[in-house]
Amino acid sequence: MTDPDVRTRAWRHARGSLQLDPPIVMAVLNVTPDSFHDGGSLSCAGEVDSGRVLQSASAAVRAGARLLDVGGESTRPGASAVDAQEELARVLPAIRAIAALDVAVSVDTRRASVAEAALEAGAVIVNDVSGLSDPAMAEVVARHGAGLAIGHLRGQPGTMQASIDFSDLLAEVAEELACSVARAQDAGVSLAHVVVDPGVGFGKTASQSAALVACSAALERAVGVPVMIGASRKSFIGAVVPSSPADRLPGSLAAAVVAVQHGAAVIRVHDVPE
Repeated sequence: MTDPDVRTRAWRHARGSLQLDPPIVMAVLNVTPDSFHDGGSLSCAGEVDSGRVLQSASAAVRAGARLLDVGGESTRPGASAVDAQEELARVLPAIRAIAALDVAVSVDTRRASVAEAALEAGAVIVNDVSGLSDPAMAEVVARHGAGLAIGHLRGQPGTMQASIDFSDLLAEVAEELACSVARAQDAGVSLAHVVVDPGVGFGKTASQSAALVACSAALERAVGVPVMIGASRKSFIGAVVPSSPADRLPGSLAAAVVAVQHGAAVIRVHDVPE
């Protein structure tokens, strides 16, 4: 790794940088009605409730979150896509509601048009679970000088669990993420602005997801950038100890500890205080 910001594990974004030693907590703020764990909790009568968003965001920051991740489209297995206008109608009020907080904000989106509007509204990082499936995404990130989290995903959320086929899980995930990172660099995104996410629960079996929780050090060596792990409340935990998302806090905490022990720089969670 030749970039000094990568060596010191700093994640640069549109308004500065986040130091990743020690690892940081990213708080999930889902402004969707159908997310697998907390869908609808930040809405009222189908509309985003800015007051609830600000209250939840403020509590997360007080509890220690260094980054707030605002998502307007559920990417749970089997989820139906929403159009860009609906996604924007959800994320923009939320981002504007928390703009005054002294914390970095990311937008969780697969669409370059949504990322563009969110960055203009105050977000500083784009969290793209699809691995830059939108060809315009990297250019938008580069033009804004934003941070970028590149996730690993084969296919679409609605169908990603239908045909899972890996011969060498970590090697294939690393190779495909490295290709996405290279595309981002070709568009002008510096390595210092990038982290990668192996996509726990995204087109992976329960055992594969569990294995990827402990992959960060190896993945960082292979790809050359810090690693984010998002295991909170996911179904692989329920496969280990049968449970609904509401009952997966102990498993989520165990996964977070394992991820950090194995080199994760960012932990994406629903339960910041815990």
